Amino acid sequence: MTVMGVSKFERFFRAAASLDVDRNDLKRYGDFVDAKLYDLLVVGQASAQANGRDTVEPWDLPITKGLQESIHRFRRLDEEVELKPILEQLAAHPPLDRAPTQEAEDRFPEIIGGLSVALAETFRIMYPDVKNPQTSHWEGATAVFDRLL
Repeated sequence: MTVMGVSKFERFFRAAASLDVDRNDLKRYGDFVDAKLYDLLVVGQASAQANGRDTVEPWDLPITKGLQESIHRFRRLDEEVELKPILEQLAAHPPLDRAPTQEAEDRFPEIIGGLSVALAETFRIMYPDVKNPQTSHWEGATAVFDRLL
């Protein structure tokens, strides 16, 4: 991620949950985004298959009410931070048996943004006094997402 990207990433987490993240957190964040987008795509692929389609449509992705609300919060935050162009770079995914349609892929940056807002808020809920999340905080927060997504 470019220096400009790192700065926006830091600003985003400050705006979303008053957290101070740094370059060291970028790898953890990238791993989180990759894993959760892949998890959503695996479930979306199963839905597409169950419905007899060769492609994953946006409605195949398991977007919960809470994630949808986080996507809306991301949209409001993104007007200030302008992180979406950077998230487009993170929206790459491994090949699947059923490829997502362009319409589904176009939603990935905002889905990642929603996951990012939810992650930041999860830090704040689980660790209300933490300003700079450490490895144990990242492990705890991602464990919650592993159980729910």
